[in-house]
Amino acid sequence: MYSLENKKLSLKVKPTGAELCSIINKENGLEHIWQGDPNIWKGHAPVLFPIVGNLKDDEFIFEGNAYSMPRHGIFRHSDAIELIEQTKDRLTFSFKYSEETLKQYPFKFEFQLSYILNENTVEVKHGVINLDSKPMYFSVGAHPAFNLPLFEGEEYQDYYLEFDKKLHLKTHLLSPEGLVSEETEEIISDSETIQLHKDLFLKDALIFKDISSKKVVLMSKQHGPVLEVTYPDFKNLGLWSKPGADYVCIEPWLGIADGVNTKKDLKTKEDINKLMPSETFNASYSIAIK
Repeated sequence: MYSLENKKLSLKVKPTGAELCSIINKENGLEHIWQGDPNIWKGHAPVLFPIVGNLKDDEFIFEGNAYSMPRHGIFRHSDAIELIEQTKDRLTFSFKYSEETLKQYPFKFEFQLSYILNENTVEVKHGVINLDSKPMYFSVGAHPAFNLPLFEGEEYQDYYLEFDKKLHLKTHLLSPEGLVSEETEEIISDSETIQLHKDLFLKDALIFKDISSKKVVLMSKQHGPVLEVTYPDFKNLGLWSKPGADYVCIEPWLGIADGVNTKKDLKTKEDINKLMPSETFNASYSIAIK
C-alpha cells in the first residue's frame, strides 16, 4: 500500500491497478472512498484504460484482427505497475506495454498515473505516451466511489449532486450487455441538481455525453458541500452505484462503452482518442474535500 498525507488529508493507493482506496479528512476522521465490500462491489476508484465500459462481445477489431479485453480495460487489474516517483505530495506510477499486453492491445505505450496532494485536494493526472511507430487508439476514465451517507442520522436521499450551471441532461440507456443504446431518458431539465435516491440506478449507470458542466459538488442537505469533482479535460460523465448500495460513483470519461450497433472497429469506436507516434496525451481531474 502507498500513502500520502498532509495536515488536511491522508490517502492510500493499492499496488494492483494503482487504485486510490482511501481519502480521509483528518479534520473530522471521515473516510470518503467506498471501502469495497465484496458482497456488493469490491472496487474503490478503478482507473479505466485503454477502454471505458464494455466492448461488444468483449472484443474489438484492429486492422483485421480481433482482440479480447474485459470491461474498463487491462490497467485496473494489473500488478505490473511500477512506482516511479514518490515525494511528500506526489505518487507517480508507470504501466508499460509487454508481450502480454500486446496480445490484448496491439500498441506499444506507457501509461502514467499521478496522485498529487495539495491542501484539501487530490489531483489525478493521466499521461499516455505512444511508443509505437503507428497511431494508437485509446480511452481513459475515472471511477471513484464516494461513501454515502457520511454523518450520523442521515440517509442516502439526504444527498444531491449540484453542477455549476443549469443543465438539460438525458442518460443513454444501457442494454443488458452493458452497451449504449440510442434510447434516452430525461434526468433533469433546466436544473443544476440531481437528487440521489436508492432507485436512481435501477437501470444501471447514468451516461451523460458531451456534458457542458465540468464541475459537480456532492451536497448534504444537512451539512452542505461534502466534496467537489472537477474534470475540465473530460468529455463525458457517468454516475453509478449498485442499486441500494451506500456510495455514488462520479466518473469523468474520455471514451464510452460500445454502442449496440457497433462494428467493433477500434479506429471508428465512439469517442476514441488517437495519439500519433512519440506524442504524449494528458488529462486530469481533481477531488476537493470540503
